[in-house]
Amino acid sequence: MKRMIWAACVALPLSAAAAWPERPITMVVPAAAGGTTDIAARVLAEKMGRDLGTSIVVENKGGGGGSIGTAQVARAKADGHTLLMGNIGPVAINFSLYKQLSYKETDLRGVTNVISVPNILVVNANSPVRSVKDLVALARTRPLTAATSGVGQSPHMSTEMFRQKAGIDVTLVPHSGAAPAVTALLGSQVDFMIDNLPSSMPHIKSGKFRALAITSKDRAEQLPEVPTMAESGIPMQVTAWFGLLAPAGTPDAIVHQLQQAARKAMQTPEVRQRFADLGGVPGGETPAEYDAFIAQERKSWAQIVKAAGLSLE
Repeated sequence: MKRMIWAACVALPLSAAAAWPERPITMVVPAAAGGTTDIAARVLAEKMGRDLGTSIVVENKGGGGGSIGTAQVARAKADGHTLLMGNIGPVAINFSLYKQLSYKETDLRGVTNVISVPNILVVNANSPVRSVKDLVALARTRPLTAATSGVGQSPHMSTEMFRQKAGIDVTLVPHSGAAPAVTALLGSQVDFMIDNLPSSMPHIKSGKFRALAITSKDRAEQLPEVPTMAESGIPMQVTAWFGLLAPAGTPDAIVHQLQQAARKAMQTPEVRQRFADLGGVPGGETPAEYDAFIAQERKSWAQIVKAAGLSLE
């Protein structure tokens, strides 16, 4: 009798998960369309939806350094029908950068990392600047301006690090996402930008942007001629990451299904090639591994933010 009761109890969450999804899933992107967060979401949405037997609708909700869209998911019903394609900014950096946020670390749980990418320092192809050394030299003659994809995002923090380590004066011009920041540089409205590699890669390949340095430890396979920041005399290394999260309280069985569907999609040749073309490395970690990774990233960035003396309302 005890064995039968135990089996029935175990079956309850499994049967509940079997009824999921009951309707289309919304994947919130806390940034404007066209950036790496948006690209990652749209690459996965169709394949994951097909695997899960429902449609996945990508909803862009930018602003507040990613905090507006992130808070929307944090407040959502924990039933597996609302997900966040989060990134290093609102999921890790913002907790130490902002004095107050409308969501807490405990409001979200990790599903899996999706893609990790380096950042890239780029200038408009019409700029006379051809190296990091040239850019620093220009900064000695006048203050520079730099577009960023949002306050607290890794391009913003990378630009802050670059400014400090190079000892130059830079005015940051924040935008609501990578796409509008890229547009500003395409229009020569700013001197340079440090961007997630995927959103600048098409413009580097088309010859509209000139890549000066990459923030990874080693040179990118896709851009072997572009030196690292360290090779360029700036001792800094940054890797940006983008991954799926769900509201805290989302059942383990549903989170497991989501992770498996995302991992399956990332293992397809088309997605692997797409990510490789963007200079990114696919993820696929388990929810527990991803939660542990996020916790460590929050600690690491808290030290960087404190050392830089940064604080935002």
